[in-house]
Amino acid sequence: MTESLLPDQGALYRVDKFVVPPAARAAFLERVTATHAVLRAQPGFVRDLVLEQNGGPGEFNVVTLVEWENAGVVAAASGAVARAHAAAGFDRQAFLAANGIRADIANYGALAL
Repeated sequence: MTESLLPDQGALYRVDKFVVPPAARAAFLERVTATHAVLRAQPGFVRDLVLEQNGGPGEFNVVTLVEWENAGVVAAASGAVARAHAAAGFDRQAFLAANGIRADIANYGALAL
């Protein structure tokens, strides 16, 4: 890998991709809205997007992206989401399984091209 392709050590991007069956869309978006409300209130939050596929052959029909100032703020934000889910009695894995939703979840860093 050349020097210019090394990851930038600044912002961290959380990209979650989902296959959401039509019957689960409303409940799923309700949960995304609640979770993103918690994320937006966290220190280090920069911006977020919730995208829905409207064309093309891809299998993931909903993608969420959250930009964080740096990797150091993510653990606290994850803890805040976990506490909010626990307080609401929400189990993410059980919800996904019960609704036939598949997820691909990862953190990304920008490449310096």
